Amino acid sequence: MSGDVERVFPPDVDEAWERLTDDPEVRGVGAARIDETGGWQVTVWVMEFVRQDPLETEIRRRIGAALRAVEGVISADEEDREVWFVTGTPSGRDLTEAAARVVDELADEARAIMDTL
Repeated sequence: MSGDVERVFPPDVDEAWERLTDDPEVRGVGAARIDETGGWQVTVWVMEFVRQDPLETEIRRRIGAALRAVEGVISADEEDREVWFVTGTPSGRDLTEAAARVVDELADEARAIMDTL
């Protein structure tokens, strides 16, 4: 996995983690816990740009599976184009790392699509 996952402190969230990378459009991932909503929002930046199948479907399927496999996760569902909502008691670091592994595995394919935009 390229890039370290570190805790960050944005306003209006109870806890947040972000992957630090020099390639954020392709490898950027973050998780934010907002206690008011009862879960985590996991954001995968590349999904803002990848809108072509089969890659779009593959990333969505694999991100969902990776998040559901994290210890403590009860559910992981798509909330928006690039955001998954996760419930349970997982760590933000673990969620961020799980999503980052998927992004890394598919980074070359994603970059090829983004280069055509």
